[in-house]
Amino acid sequence: MTIDNKTPQLVVKKELPGYEEKYFLEGPRSRLKELFFSIKVLFEFIRGFRVLHFAGPCIAVFGSARVKPGSDYYELGRKTGAGIAGLGFTVMTGGGPGIMEAANRGAKEAGGKSVGCTISLPKEQVANNYLDLRFNCKYFFVRKVLMFKYSYGFVILPGGAGTLDEFSEALTLIQTHKILNFPLVLMNRGYWEPLMPLFHKMIENYMISPDDLQYILITDSVDDAMKHLHKYAVEQYHAKRIKEFRRIVLFGE
Repeated sequence: MTIDNKTPQLVVKKELPGYEEKYFLEGPRSRLKELFFSIKVLFEFIRGFRVLHFAGPCIAVFGSARVKPGSDYYELGRKTGAGIAGLGFTVMTGGGPGIMEAANRGAKEAGGKSVGCTISLPKEQVANNYLDLRFNCKYFFVRKVLMFKYSYGFVILPGGAGTLDEFSEALTLIQTHKILNFPLVLMNRGYWEPLMPLFHKMIENYMISPDDLQYILITDSVDDAMKHLHKYAVEQYHAKRIKEFRRIVLFGE
């Protein structure tokens, strides 16, 4: 039997990456399924903790996976990754192509450390070739927690909805004091400047406080971005995270 290419074909649900998360978010399921799903999530967290335990203090870099090598945005990502490595931080990204690859590449070229928290998606999920360490997540919310847990600041380059989601999540955690002294750098003023009128409108209507924005820097300068990270992230790390963990052979470390 031949199949016309134009004829819709049935896709088996379990072949879709991340299908479990999709159906978990669609509402209640049986208690047994909810229990099994919770156990899987727990084990993914544990695996992530083990893989990233010795990644070092990180600065997470976010941006579009659709940016091509050689473009202005890509080169900005490379310079940003190199600058972060120069501060002594590990560059952490989503591990994919585009700006993520650029930042990881910049870190590697500068002699720094580069890690990625990749995610299983139908597209844009291929890991880049500039990772010293990689952890692949099945679930978006696990990935997000891990990237916050091991990061001392975020650098946000031009990107889409996912990039904006990470920025707004960080801003919410700062506002609610779940994280403290957490620097947020928005690279490329022309791209991110349109957000500022919205923030000013929020302040005028008492939806947020001016203090909520004190850790945000919008800039075109990599040097200024590194100064901002040094002011908050470096000092915070040295003040609060002076304990060093020893590797345990029994745990395969």
